[in-house]
Amino acid sequence: MKLYSRGQVILVSLISSLCVLALGSFALLAAYSLGRGSLSPRAASKTVQGKAAGQEGLALEAEDSLLIQNGEEGISDLDDQAQSLAVQALQEAYTQEEQQNIGVYEKYNQAVVNITTEVMGLNWFAEPVPMQSGSGSGSIIDAKGYVLTNHHVIKGAYKVYLSFADGSRVEGKVRGSDSENDLAIVSFDPPAGKRLVTIPYGDSSVLKVGQKVLAIGNPFGYFDRTLTTGIVSALGRPIQESANVIIQNMIQTDAAINPGNSGGPLLNTKGEMIGINTMIYSESGGSVGIGFAVPVNTAKRVVSDLIKFGAVKRGWIDATYVVLNPDLADAIKKQGYSLGVSSGLLVSQVRKGGNADLIGIRGGKEAVRYGRRGEVIYLGGDVIVDIGGKAISDYASFLSAIEDKKPGESVRMDVMRAGKRISFTVTLSDRSERATVE
Repeated sequence: MKLYSRGQVILVSLISSLCVLALGSFALLAAYSLGRGSLSPRAASKTVQGKAAGQEGLALEAEDSLLIQNGEEGISDLDDQAQSLAVQALQEAYTQEEQQNIGVYEKYNQAVVNITTEVMGLNWFAEPVPMQSGSGSGSIIDAKGYVLTNHHVIKGAYKVYLSFADGSRVEGKVRGSDSENDLAIVSFDPPAGKRLVTIPYGDSSVLKVGQKVLAIGNPFGYFDRTLTTGIVSALGRPIQESANVIIQNMIQTDAAINPGNSGGPLLNTKGEMIGINTMIYSESGGSVGIGFAVPVNTAKRVVSDLIKFGAVKRGWIDATYVVLNPDLADAIKKQGYSLGVSSGLLVSQVRKGGNADLIGIRGGKEAVRYGRRGEVIYLGGDVIVDIGGKAISDYASFLSAIEDKKPGESVRMDVMRAGKRISFTVTLSDRSERATVE
């Protein structure tokens, strides 16, 4: 084995480096000899360095090859060979997944707004005063200045403020709100001549468990336009938000969602909104990888009503109901009434001339006092057990069964009467005034 001195090694290395630089310069001139413009000195210098340094230099070449003629014009202004080199450099600088993340974020982060609210509170002298409330996120969905967010983000708000990516802040107006789907629309007046970035709708009905998703929002109200990524963890989750509200078909995701993300978009890799980030399951209050989003198809169904009417037009069955449970069922049986079930909605009264009355649904006749407050209910009426093929066990399931039904639509309804199951078809009325439920 032949040995070399330190000086010989240095000399050989220097000669090799000069050769690499010379070859890189020659390749650079050849690649752009057919171009329509000349490469900037800064671009040429960085490119030669990049040929010697590797992938980092290739990325610099792509960046600075856009400096053509008198300014930065774009890859489309290069000839075919130059375009190919520039695109190749960008592709090699990031993985395909990174390119997707970067592309979606750069294209749509400006369409995500930070929402802060003020509510009316009382000071020490019991005087009403405006007080800062919570914060959340929203998505600009229309160039007219419509922002989609959660109902709970703006609930009870005295004033609503929207903060944008450029640092500007405007006061918004709540156009409509829907507590049953936890959605709301806030509007603002776009500045004259300013083109708004909007987020397009996707289709939540074609989602698959394992599909990659991205969330953009303002966690904790401070870290605006934060991007997190994850997958669809589950689909079709019914989440009970309150005693009388179950939000159907929620999307479960492990993308990090925290307080302040509420109302922000859940996106697919195309940048289409497939959900509205709404809540997390957490014992600590922070993200533990179990977040939920309202499916965008639900939003598409209600947004037009929220903008036009300020509320969602929903169908209704004109009656007053009592939630039937085993204890109440036993008490009713002791009064001599045969039910045949121990859960469902007991029809206490029907509205005279209403749709339930017209098809023959029966309310009760015997008045009794029920519950801790001693409300008067009527025994002997039908028990609703199914609407449109969905089992009815309580008021929340009843609302869920007709949530997506419009006034004028007809649905099948099954009731238990004296222990027998009977089917009816009812044409829904407008739920402008909700019947009471005990």
